[in-house]
Amino acid sequence: MSNKSLRTTEQWIDLIANSELPAITSTAKMLDKFSNDDKSSLPKLSEAILHDQGLSSCLLKVANNIQHISINKVTTVSRATVVLGIQTVKNICLTAKLVSSLLASKTLDINVYEHLTQLMANSFYAGMLAKMMVPKYSEEVQEEVYLAAMLYRIGETAFWSAGGDVAKKLANYEAKSTRDFDQYCQQELGTNFNELSKGLAATWNLSDLLIKALDQPTTRTDEVKVIYFADKLSAIIASPEGCKGDYHRLLEDIAKIVGVSVKQLTVRIEHTREQAEKLLSSYGAEILIERINCLPKADDFKSNGESLNSKEDVSRDKALLNGFMGLTKLMQSSKDFNEYLQLTLVNIANIFAFDRSSFLMLVDERGRVKSRLVLDKNAQDDAIKINIDIKHSDNVIAKVLSSDTAALINDHQEIRWRDLITQELSEVIGEGAIAFVPVKIGGKAIGVMCLQSFASKQKIQTQDFQQLCAFIDHLNMCLTMIKYS
Repeated sequence: MSNKSLRTTEQWIDLIANSELPAITSTAKMLDKFSNDDKSSLPKLSEAILHDQGLSSCLLKVANNIQHISINKVTTVSRATVVLGIQTVKNICLTAKLVSSLLASKTLDINVYEHLTQLMANSFYAGMLAKMMVPKYSEEVQEEVYLAAMLYRIGETAFWSAGGDVAKKLANYEAKSTRDFDQYCQQELGTNFNELSKGLAATWNLSDLLIKALDQPTTRTDEVKVIYFADKLSAIIASPEGCKGDYHRLLEDIAKIVGVSVKQLTVRIEHTREQAEKLLSSYGAEILIERINCLPKADDFKSNGESLNSKEDVSRDKALLNGFMGLTKLMQSSKDFNEYLQLTLVNIANIFAFDRSSFLMLVDERGRVKSRLVLDKNAQDDAIKINIDIKHSDNVIAKVLSSDTAALINDHQEIRWRDLITQELSEVIGEGAIAFVPVKIGGKAIGVMCLQSFASKQKIQTQDFQQLCAFIDHLNMCLTMIKYS
């Protein structure tokens, strides 16, 4: 992106708040009408929530999942607002709308989706951790701290959901370090994520505490420091990096604020993780649960980033390189598309150990995809016949082809996929994981590669998927060159 085409901070905020995520803006404005300390607002708030069936349902699920409520099951929205209090209800509603809106996009690049879901998990956990860190404060302050910590990175989170091609470019950048990545993002955005967070917080009239936390967080009150510490701790738990001594000092700083020993703190953190997982389920965000880890151990810091040096990965990298070279070499002797497709599938089956690898070709005037080549896990022909309508069905293959974006589906009940999995596709997928990658000649799709793992709990790793996409991109280049040579 050239400097002339860079958006300003205000333009990014307007795009995110009003063009891409209007549901969040609408909900934030609705909630802002009700004062946190005005009990007369409770009936009006209940009535407003009842107009949104999704919010009503989520509120009741969360209300019945909050452990400190030792009463009978909450069955009405009005009862939930009375039991929980207006600020807690507002936090639940905003959290629910954030989760549903940010995860709603069905055409996100896989790397963008990885950034988004990990950051959402980190942010939700940070909110829970921050609330845990202020046990002696009033419930009102605890709720305010929760919301501020959860929204501390709202600018970055919203960007990954709504950033389009710019987000895709950033997500696919191979950064040398976190600092390198941050600098590259600011260069391409024309602003930084912290400024986006400040702007969105002002646009949505979020708490003053959040604004303070975004501005010199370590030099302010304990409440503000807690938000900063919670965000930092959730990020380290998700991806241990840096010096383990710094991590232990962070735990000591938090323990001092909470007024407990480090050992007691770690027990509370584990308890908070369990609570976070239950609440995420209530919010319908099961996809985020697997991204919240236990506290890291010393070895996690030592081994982080070293897996690429293992013999297994080196062996795979070598096999993948041989696959690239094999396709390139084939260009010297063949112009038969089928040979390229066959060689690609054999390499994929051998390198990635998929249970089934298929090429589904566009047929019937691009109205269906039909299996042209199918191999099993031993790279032998598989007799299965796949024939799926994409013209009269809004399914994931149609989306992959129309958006020219590969898809990795480890859980077809996930929010972004479940409406795109038709009965035809469900029968093909079964209980396992599946990936679809467009196959193109001269930029025009001729079909998709379909890669499957059958085991119900076996997932296709993101790194494997990225390597797979790169390999098929090379196939696409070879097919284009032999056609026009």
